[in-house]
Amino acid sequence: MAEVKERHSLLIRLGLSSDNHAITPLITFSSLSPHGDLRYALTLFSTLPIPDTFLFNTLIKALSLSQTPSTSLLFYSHMLHRSLAPNNFTFPSLIKASSLSGTVNHARQVHAHVIKFGFGSDVYALNGLAHMYVSFGLLGDARKVFDRMPERSVVSWTIMISGYAQWGLVDEALDVFEIMPQKNSVAWNAVIAAFVRSNRFREAFGLFHRMRKEEEVELDMYVAATMLSACTGVGALEMGEWIHRYVVRRGIELDSKLATSIVDMYCKCGCLDKAFEVFNGLKLKGLSSWNCMIGGFAMHGKGKDAIRLFREMEKEMVSPDSVTFVNVLSACAHSGLVEEGRYYFRYMSEVHGVEPAKEHYGCMVDLLARAGMLEEARRVIDEMPMNPDASALGALLGACKIHGKFELAEEIGKRVIELEPGNSGRYVILANIYAECGKWQEAANVRKVMNDRGVKKVPGFSMIEMEGTVNEFVAGERTHPMAQEVYAKVGEILESIKLIGYVPDNEGVLHDLAEEERESPLFYHSEKLAIAYGLLKSKPGETLRITKNLRVCKDCHQACKLISKVYECDIILRDRNRFHHFSSGNCSCNDYW
Repeated sequence: MAEVKERHSLLIRLGLSSDNHAITPLITFSSLSPHGDLRYALTLFSTLPIPDTFLFNTLIKALSLSQTPSTSLLFYSHMLHRSLAPNNFTFPSLIKASSLSGTVNHARQVHAHVIKFGFGSDVYALNGLAHMYVSFGLLGDARKVFDRMPERSVVSWTIMISGYAQWGLVDEALDVFEIMPQKNSVAWNAVIAAFVRSNRFREAFGLFHRMRKEEEVELDMYVAATMLSACTGVGALEMGEWIHRYVVRRGIELDSKLATSIVDMYCKCGCLDKAFEVFNGLKLKGLSSWNCMIGGFAMHGKGKDAIRLFREMEKEMVSPDSVTFVNVLSACAHSGLVEEGRYYFRYMSEVHGVEPAKEHYGCMVDLLARAGMLEEARRVIDEMPMNPDASALGALLGACKIHGKFELAEEIGKRVIELEPGNSGRYVILANIYAECGKWQEAANVRKVMNDRGVKKVPGFSMIEMEGTVNEFVAGERTHPMAQEVYAKVGEILESIKLIGYVPDNEGVLHDLAEEERESPLFYHSEKLAIAYGLLKSKPGETLRITKNLRVCKDCHQACKLISKVYECDIILRDRNRFHHFSSGNCSCNDYW
């Protein structure tokens, strides 16, 4: 800017300060450069007697990128008052400003001007309009713009596919994808990512296999990152390993996102050692990679390793953020490191200036509640500077049930239901608490409220990957092609573990509708079915890796320990909260979960 001002001074001395051609480079730099000064650019502009369309476009673009993008619309109005006609470079910035302004009326007026000034066939303007309507959730209007395009670019198709996906209309996104004449990696990534974000992993895998089979499309870094997320969602280690090998073999650039996706995949598929090996091999470790690895240690119950890695991160002069401390506190909670958790809760604000948010308070409540310090957990909730969310209250509620604090549980349970009236698990746990106290009428009332509100319970299901295919099992269902053999194997397993002391744990089973279907026998919970299938399809001693959508129940936890002992195999189970690594009759959680 100092050089700009020197040149401006020179132009004044030469009598050229009102010359558009001479002043344009100064305005362009001042308005658009990261080192510029938008106010100075506006001052320069105000001295020009006859500014041209190029200068107006430059400042409209600069204002659309500023903290107050709506001012670009006022500047456009000023341009029209000077009888200057917009051109094809004017509208992309105006459309972007309209999206950011949050005012639909402004957006529609800009759309009208695109048509009136003859740019109704300009693909850049039309793409901007479609994206603008998507940002407002007006998908019908976005589709009208899309359908009327005389020519569609890859960006046009991607906007509609991603737009539908963004608002949860995944099937509509697929419909658009199917009519796309030529599908490149960008389009494939957009539609696969849509299914991944909606947790429809099976269909995402189907599309990925179809892409590799039907189209001559190279797997690039973006599709690789998306598919690794899908592998993470279902615990598909074999597919994840294949993608990792492909990335290495083809020399695909390992940017921060892809590197983090690989580390995350190994963490969430139960291969913590491999995740740490990949992490250590990264030439450049971004903050997201550090956070991912610390979080990996946390979910595996390796609290001390998580803290050790955090200390190493500080030594590397990488500044932690809010996510870092959520992972550190979560690691303390899963490992029972109460004093360490208290220390880092203070440390985050005192040393790094990261003020605790709801997530951090939730971790502290979880940490204290798991350790049986319910009154202290209650005080943390009462002293929060913001209203506690359902996550923090839910952690305390679950601990009240475990530790038999039924009066507190009743109070907290009612508050949680009001915060999350659509979460079936909240009703179920309160009903179970009433049932355990013998308050059958109150339990029935909770169930009635749940039914009256139309709240549906979440079915428990488990997934296991064998021979490159992810198999899903739902409690008590017999839809799997090998259902007969699987159920027979479960019977064999139960007889085997009964010989070394297995006794079914019926606590809560008759009441707990959220964890498994009530009518399903205890013996046929989804993780038992997945383990039986795994034993049928694997070699003796091979590790079984299972992913479950809900928290593992006490009975299945006990059964898994005994199965690992009788069948001499490791079982790595990822439930809703954390990992359990069963080996030789023990669990990595040490029964602390």
